[in-house]
Amino acid sequence: MITQPQAMATPTPDPDEERRRIQTARLLAYRDDGPLVQALAPRLGRGLPPVPAALVALLAVAGVTVAGLPESGPMLLVPVAIALLLILPTAPRDHLGRLDWLTPPLLRGTEFLATIAIGLAADAPKWLLFVLVYVVGYHTYDTVYRTRQSIWPPAWVFRAGLGWELRLLIIGVGAAAGLVTPVLAVLTAYLFVLFAVESVTSWVRLDKASAQAGADAEQDLEASPEEAMEQATGEAEKA
Repeated sequence: MITQPQAMATPTPDPDEERRRIQTARLLAYRDDGPLVQALAPRLGRGLPPVPAALVALLAVAGVTVAGLPESGPMLLVPVAIALLLILPTAPRDHLGRLDWLTPPLLRGTEFLATIAIGLAADAPKWLLFVLVYVVGYHTYDTVYRTRQSIWPPAWVFRAGLGWELRLLIIGVGAAAGLVTPVLAVLTAYLFVLFAVESVTSWVRLDKASAQAGADAEQDLEASPEEAMEQATGEAEKA
């Protein structure tokens, strides 16, 4: 007896697994890891627990800041080394722990504190430090706002934005070489143009797509049943 072939049943995704996947993707996006972390993360095995490591890094950078940094020289790289040695090994973790949502703010606090500490020690203009922190903060806010609406920034933005690790390395090396002001100026201008242009372009494109979808829906509602039938018949004949 010949039987009709049965369609393969599509497996229903596990809601809890999907929630964990989205949570991990959001927290990894909020970390703002750059190309260096992305290249090294697969080679670090399981990695360190993110919250304890990030908290220790923040406290260590704060301690170094209170103790005082020299105006120039390799010692200005100490906050950068602390952040890299403690936070970079946390990248391979899935960030599904109960308190792992604290990792991005701890990481961003460490980056901002290290940037300000190095800049002030090297006598960088305070307004320039403020602008750099504002630009990176805007990028973080934009990322959070997008992902909460299920709109994900493109992956190339995080690579082009250098990530927290390369930003700190550039600032630290520039300060140690006595070139902190021009390095900060170039880095700030570059990040400002990158994040501002990409953000504005993406939101304008999204608004146009939403407006077009709304216009199409409104046109479909205004069409009479006869017009809709004629249009469907014409498309069927063309096919």
